[in-house]
Amino acid sequence: QVHLVESGGGLVQVGGSLRLSCAASGNILAIENMGWFRQAPGQQREFVATITDDGLTNYAMSVKGRFTVSRDNPKNTVYLETHSLQPGDTAVYYCHAMIRASGDSLLMNYWGKGTLVTVSS
Repeated sequence: QVHLVESGGGLVQVGGSLRLSCAASGNILAIENMGWFRQAPGQQREFVATITDDGLTNYAMSVKGRFTVSRDNPKNTVYLETHSLQPGDTAVYYCHAMIRASGDSLLMNYWGKGTLVTVSS
């Protein structure tokens, strides 16, 4: 089995910063894209940022220039540095990864359970 576990969420004031982490564990043979999505109350889950296994990144326009995604491949971990946080960034942040696990011939989508980020004004 494969698990993704996020950490680093919390309560922060407007303009503040947080660093989110997500570690993948289990019978992992390969990880391709890793990234972050978020879901605000009453809203659909939306894309935030993604990073390929060789370091290419992509961001949602709403976070570009404020958030930075990175990964540590030996640790199977992806990070999201968030800066200049605004109330509109309040959401549950979910980690996502495309992983080929032992016994699987294909890449599968895996999700963490989420970590809550609350930005107070």
